[in-house]
Amino acid sequence: MDSGGGGSPPSSCPDARKRRVSYFYEPTISQYYYGNGHLMKPYRIAMAHTLITRYSLDWRMDVIRPSPATPDEILRFHSPEYISTGGSIGAAVKLNRQDADIAINWAGGLNHAKRSEASGYCYVNDAVLGIIVLLKVHRRVLYVDIDVHHGDGVEEAFYELGHIKNIGRAEGKCYALNVLLNDGLDDDNLHSLFRPIIHKIMEVYQPDAVVLQCGAGSLAGDRIWCFNMSIKGHADCLPFLRSFNVPFMVLGGGGYTIRNVNLCWCYETAVPTGVELDNKLPYNCYYEYFGPDYTLLVEPNHIENLNTERDLENVRNTLLDQLCKLEHAPSVSFQLTPPIIKVPEEREEDMEVRPRPRVCDGVMEYGITEYRSDDDDVEEEPREGSMNSDGSSDRGTGAFEYFHRKLFYGVNLTSSPPTGVVVVSSLSFYLNHTFNIIED
Repeated sequence: MDSGGGGSPPSSCPDARKRRVSYFYEPTISQYYYGNGHLMKPYRIAMAHTLITRYSLDWRMDVIRPSPATPDEILRFHSPEYISTGGSIGAAVKLNRQDADIAINWAGGLNHAKRSEASGYCYVNDAVLGIIVLLKVHRRVLYVDIDVHHGDGVEEAFYELGHIKNIGRAEGKCYALNVLLNDGLDDDNLHSLFRPIIHKIMEVYQPDAVVLQCGAGSLAGDRIWCFNMSIKGHADCLPFLRSFNVPFMVLGGGGYTIRNVNLCWCYETAVPTGVELDNKLPYNCYYEYFGPDYTLLVEPNHIENLNTERDLENVRNTLLDQLCKLEHAPSVSFQLTPPIIKVPEEREEDMEVRPRPRVCDGVMEYGITEYRSDDDDVEEEPREGSMNSDGSSDRGTGAFEYFHRKLFYGVNLTSSPPTGVVVVSSLSFYLNHTFNIIED
């Protein structure tokens, strides 16, 4: 397993070119407008996609237009009264069918949506729905969240299975760990915690699949939050988790400086494809938006780091000690795996053709060409849609994090009958870095 330092470029991963990568993108996502002053800006997905294509990363991936999720698929988590998302469901199906080793859905990671209500600009929790699909084939799933805002919706999804905020209860005891962090967290701080804890989780819990939520609110320069991560430091979590050689789903998430969000996700698309990107941005239709330097990488700022070495050591020792109480991976009784319904055939379409503008809440959408640089901010991105039923009876799953004003680093390992999910929230603002292992 890779245990080196953080911040290495994509090309430093020796096995990167061997991975089959599926990339989910819905071109109409930019056609939605939530109104003046709303922090959710759907066109950020189109901006990231433009950079990805200008760097020719799409030639190295299987590019898929997701299909809308069916009501039955959404009802696996959300209540009947609250009914689309599907990109993360489609990504999970790709992994379940072994059609891909890595599946990317930057429009996903909407980790705040609750069972019966929208929250934090998220109205459907695609992360939970994707995990539920993965658990139909994979016994244990590790969910890692490196956004700044704690994914309380993913956490809440599994309270019914006996998961509580700190260490869990009953069969789930010691499967939940949460530790407070402070402002100014940098690359070295994160990796000094992330790597040893993930190593221990992989050793003890032995997840069969990993879901990584890559919200960019933890980057330096975010307009709301106060972590100080570089893009390279943020992206270093991908090759490290990938090095464990399990099916890997990568989702988007939050972030309030749109330019940084797009640069981050473009760079992180290059990681699994094994491409080293030029720091000088290629010309594109959003080029002026990335001025004045027009470069790819976001570097740390000169701000005070309130996380001391002693604090970090205490966090690390506390989590490792708690993980040591889990003697081995939860046992799973033998059971037949239901057949996986085939992914619907997609008709050939030009992904760059923009459909007619749409109306959201009676307001005409102005298209992805209208934007105000840093006056526009982002949080969790709305849903995507690929409808791929896995043909199995629902099994609850668990994953959760915290929601606090301060930064959190948590590990939630949840155990309850035979299936599992681990949630790791590496960077959360109001941060909670939460590792959640959830067992159904």
